[in-house]
Amino acid sequence: MWRTVIFLIFTLIIVPILTFNFDVPLTELQQSTLKTLLCVYGIAAGLCFIVSSATKNYSQVDKLWSIIPIPYVWIIAYNTDFEPRIVLMAFLVSIWAVRLTYNFARRGGYSWKIWTGEEDYRWAILRAKPEFQSQWKWSAFNLFFISAYQMALILFFTLPTLKAMESNIPIGILDYILAAIFVVLVIMEYIADNQQYYYQEEKYRQKKIGKVANFYKIGFTHTGLWAYMRHPNYSAEQAIWIVFYFFSVIATNIWLNWSIAGALLLVLLFKGSSDFSEEETEKKFPLYKKYIKEVGRFIPFKKKFKI
Repeated sequence: MWRTVIFLIFTLIIVPILTFNFDVPLTELQQSTLKTLLCVYGIAAGLCFIVSSATKNYSQVDKLWSIIPIPYVWIIAYNTDFEPRIVLMAFLVSIWAVRLTYNFARRGGYSWKIWTGEEDYRWAILRAKPEFQSQWKWSAFNLFFISAYQMALILFFTLPTLKAMESNIPIGILDYILAAIFVVLVIMEYIADNQQYYYQEEKYRQKKIGKVANFYKIGFTHTGLWAYMRHPNYSAEQAIWIVFYFFSVIATNIWLNWSIAGALLLVLLFKGSSDFSEEETEKKFPLYKKYIKEVGRFIPFKKKFKI
């Protein structure tokens, strides 16, 4: 686990440096805007670390994952005097944020005591591992990975908006095509999350009354989009931010620019996250091994899952 964490933190530093060196320098407006964004990031990451350490609930970043991009993109929009392309990008991020916040809220992620709420089950599993038994090791993990790394990643995948600030190319049909694709992917993510949510809700309802149908005894969502991809919600999430990056490409005519770092890092994070969740799911449900063999992780390149 430590190797994975160190690798992710290493990429968080190296990927932006490498991509930045292959691009043009930031303008003065971009630099001043970035300083503001970094201040917001520092405050948010610090609060997540302090609150999670004090309450022992380590899902504080999860609560901000869908919320903090909104101020990031609208700060950028404000600093461009609401340039049309930037406003479109900010509006799309806001749509994404509302949907994801709703999904997190209905699963018990928020409470009127903002520091409480349901904690991601994976943090408890990680805390129980031998390498995290020392308090200082877990605190370091919380500081550098849970709080600092994840909050930095959120900032990074919104930065194509900052890159698009330097554009002299007016908004056009390609921007609207990307916007349509972005919305379709948000809808796909909504459908996937709904399928998982209702399956799990019904499974636990039947368990509570002591009468579980065979369909729910399988234990994991395996129909709808989940019959074709093991993580259709993750697939859509990664695709959303890859599409978002292409706004900066249209704005600058530079196919490979430094703002790609966020999308690349997000793909790496989801690879590690899905590895871990699948390892745990495989321990719980015998049919999951068959599911892995028959169904692609993020891309439906295998076949439809059948019992």
